[in-house]
Amino acid sequence: MVLRALIVVDVQPTFCEGGELAVAGGNGVATAIAAYARSHRDRYALVVTTQDWHIDPGEHFSANPDFVDTWPPHGRAGTPNAGLHAALRDLAPDHSVKKGQYAAAYSGFEGVDDSGAPLAVLLTQAGIEAVDVVGIAESHCVAATALDAVRLGFGARVLIDLTVPVSPELGSAARARMVGAGIALEAAGL
Repeated sequence: MVLRALIVVDVQPTFCEGGELAVAGGNGVATAIAAYARSHRDRYALVVTTQDWHIDPGEHFSANPDFVDTWPPHGRAGTPNAGLHAALRDLAPDHSVKKGQYAAAYSGFEGVDDSGAPLAVLLTQAGIEAVDVVGIAESHCVAATALDAVRLGFGARVLIDLTVPVSPELGSAARARMVGAGIALEAAGL
């Protein structure tokens, strides 16, 4: 049996309706992920959350963002909107990884836990062979995390009904990149 981890990417108020960098459908995805995790926790050897946790990310923040390389300030470390979404209050992840403290960071594999351990190390130490990736936004941080998982030798699936892209066009482009890299796109089937 393959040891699998659930990686919950950036399900934070900053990326949900009412947040600084809101993605339409974010709150609904947060609620769906919470329900899925409650009813399917036994499928996973490990549950990990990632969070944008920006202290001073340099040029990642801009007063005049291009929404490609630069963005409005979001996910500011220590603020309520950088915390996990309220829907996940009962998730009790095995590990929480924070990324982007001093630079742009899209992939959860760019983050570390409070002890400084990178996500790849946490997964490897637990014997994880494959990951299911869910969260916000499919077109950016979810795709980057899944692509890095495959690059690092983990099997990867993205549960497409537990994520939402910034736009339909960017979502389609991200799905094409992921499929091209061998990532399975499946429905969680809620």
